[in-house]
Amino acid sequence: MSEDEINAIRALLGAKPRPVGWAERRQRLDEVGTVWPVAEDVRLTPVDLGGVPGEWSIVPGSDASRVLMFFHGGGYCSGSIPSHRRMVTEAGRAAGVRTLAVGYRLAPEHPFPAAHEDAMTAWRFLRKAGIAAGHVAVGGDSAGGNLTVTLINRLRAGGEPQPGCAWLASPWTDLTMSGDTLATKDAVDPLIHKGYLEELANAYVPAGLDRKDPRISPLYSGLKGFPPTLIQVGSAETLLADATRFAAAAGAADVAVTLEIWPHMIHAWPLWNAHLEAGRRALASAGAFIRSHLSVSAA
Repeated sequence: MSEDEINAIRALLGAKPRPVGWAERRQRLDEVGTVWPVAEDVRLTPVDLGGVPGEWSIVPGSDASRVLMFFHGGGYCSGSIPSHRRMVTEAGRAAGVRTLAVGYRLAPEHPFPAAHEDAMTAWRFLRKAGIAAGHVAVGGDSAGGNLTVTLINRLRAGGEPQPGCAWLASPWTDLTMSGDTLATKDAVDPLIHKGYLEELANAYVPAGLDRKDPRISPLYSGLKGFPPTLIQVGSAETLLADATRFAAAAGAADVAVTLEIWPHMIHAWPLWNAHLEAGRRALASAGAFIRSHLSVSAA
């Protein structure tokens, strides 16, 4: 693969100074995430998930009885349904399923556990709608990957049926920031740096709560019985160790885990799949994984 495409995305991300305030950061992520619109054949439908905003998407030929429920990234402090719309809808196309994007509440206005409550509300909505647990894939990027794991852990702890599989893209699994790639990849990651993560964690985690709490940092959770999981991460990410250590922990707990490390890729690169071949290929791989675990027939 030519590195020209990822360098163009790096240029896009570096075209403006890094924003400072929460409102400015949210606006910037929405801006860079919506540079390329969704495909013309995607049907979008807003939905109230029980007080939590959501959005259905589906393309012709997809199986509406199977669902990818997706939590966007943004460090629990930014990101939105629009910022990740292109990534989510194309993931649904690749998997041949319907998607449900969840607009959970953001910190610092709504710190932990607000996002967790919203994730469970969204899950309850799906189940009440008659979607079998095994016909749902739960996924997310960055903080959304964290939220994916903690939701599934909560279901497991309650003895409830689990989703058919999990998809974690560039997951942020350790809010104690102990991963060695936070230092070793700092010079090549254009987006995520330790100081920025500390700021996000301080906004998200209430004072006095241990960041090693598995509900905060799922790297430290027991994973025995976790559903089949695909982890995708770029080699140019400071969060590389968050992905590799979580994969190792899952594997040690006998989870059927697949780890993909994509050369030269940056944090959450499938966001820019419209003009990034590696983004499209990553979504194709995730789609095949989801399809196989939800028993979706190829169109």
